[in-house]
Amino acid sequence: MVFKKSSAILIHFLVWILLFAILGIQLYLKFNTIPNDFYIKAVTYLSVFYFNYLILVPYLLLNKRIFLYITVSIVFFVLIPMLIEPLNRHPNFRDFNPRVPRFDDPNTIFPRFRRDFKHPGFLNYLLVILFFALSTSARLMMEWYKKEKERVLIASQKVSSELSFLRTQLNPHFLFNTLNSIYSLANKKSDDTTTAIITLSELMRYMIYEVNEELVPLKKEVAYIQNYIDLQLLRLKDSSGVRINIIGDLNYRIEPLLLISFIENAFKYGTDFKGNTDICIKITVTNHVLHLYVYNTLSIQKDKNKSSGIGLENIKNRLNLLYPNQHELTITADKNSFKVNLNIQLKKQ
Repeated sequence: MVFKKSSAILIHFLVWILLFAILGIQLYLKFNTIPNDFYIKAVTYLSVFYFNYLILVPYLLLNKRIFLYITVSIVFFVLIPMLIEPLNRHPNFRDFNPRVPRFDDPNTIFPRFRRDFKHPGFLNYLLVILFFALSTSARLMMEWYKKEKERVLIASQKVSSELSFLRTQLNPHFLFNTLNSIYSLANKKSDDTTTAIITLSELMRYMIYEVNEELVPLKKEVAYIQNYIDLQLLRLKDSSGVRINIIGDLNYRIEPLLLISFIENAFKYGTDFKGNTDICIKITVTNHVLHLYVYNTLSIQKDKNKSSGIGLENIKNRLNLLYPNQHELTITADKNSFKVNLNIQLKKQ
């Protein structure tokens, strides 16, 4: 915080030094000297700027005391000429070139107005208003930028907390379904029960140690999916109806556990009432885009399970949070089948 304040002070200092240095050099090149009143007026304008920037705007305008701010500003505008005008008449601080052009030309339009406009006091007054308006704009812009940073930070923290919640929701849901599969094998006293437990341990190792990163290698995510599919194949009587195809360059990174819900859903409902399984899973990566296609038949048990939509709602929320405007999801369902088409813009490793 101290470093940020020091940086802001340094920036202000350098901007004013540059501005008044340019003005001073121009005066010196034109008149071979710098008028005495240049320094006094520079201090006056800076005082006006920071009186409004540090006091009036933060304590009145930003606190919505608008009427009081306008009143104090008007009083300030009335009083400031009384402080500047004596400088124009003082012999030690008079303008270096105080000559005012003649305005007695009968062809001159509004001679009184033009004469007043050219008067040094009027020009000083305009500069005071300019510095006052500039300080108001600068302070409001700074406050807007600060609020915008806070808004972005809060939104980022909200997204992180939502993603953490969604992950904790997904893991028990996935584990529950997988344990059901192993229970089914153990109930049948299948020789594949040991293999299933080992495969589950590999899945859990990935979920515990790998998915803490925001992005993981796509190769590891695909290997995780393949392990999950292998585990599901062990419990099927006939796995000939399961078709899997993975094509393309996997040297990308992806949000972990992003695709598994669709595949889990396919195995959960991909067997009809006769025990026939019909599942098709395709993962294709081309031109930085991952395309996931999942097809499965629907069993009659789906409508009886109220929690069947948890995984899909989870994945929709995560996609909206993690890949806004970078994904396209189409889900098509009828009485007999369920299809998923998902496109995601990937990031290279």
